[in-house]
Amino acid sequence: MGIKRFIRGTYQSAKTIYEGMVVTFANLLRKPITIQYPDRTEKPVVEMLPERYRGILEVDINICTACKLCENACPIGCIFIGIEKRDKVRGMTEFAIDVGKCMFCGLCCEPCPTGAIRMTREFEGATDNLDNLVLRFIKDGDFIEPAKAKAALETPTPPRGKIARECLAKNYEKGAVA
Repeated sequence: MGIKRFIRGTYQSAKTIYEGMVVTFANLLRKPITIQYPDRTEKPVVEMLPERYRGILEVDINICTACKLCENACPIGCIFIGIEKRDKVRGMTEFAIDVGKCMFCGLCCEPCPTGAIRMTREFEGATDNLDNLVLRFIKDGDFIEPAKAKAALETPTPPRGKIARECLAKNYEKGAVA
């Protein structure tokens, strides 16, 4: 009985090793499909992503109506819009998005009447400082009057992703100095 069990175990081991080696040698002769990111890509990865990719959020303050619909629609509360009245004029003093909290659901983009807040194809937000992930679209101390909805719909906007890239770059520069 013991010798049959030994032979059966040896056979199973040899069969398993053979099956594994067949897979190994089959892949050994194939052309590799690994992309050496970011050095050896034929074009920037952002351009290879689908048009509807949900990456880092950006806000075009020039067409924002300060309606706060995006802030109310956000299920996590990662959007903050500061509104004040100065000399009987309502305006924004702060518009910040905490990308570290954002789950990239896109629910904030849907209710925006002018399309001021939108998802980009930007995804490179890695940092060692969480404060760099809070994107501030209004400088401290600035007071910006909201756009009128009709005029905002006719205003041209910069290419998608440009505002987010600039905001991230400012945060990284600020973080490197601090």
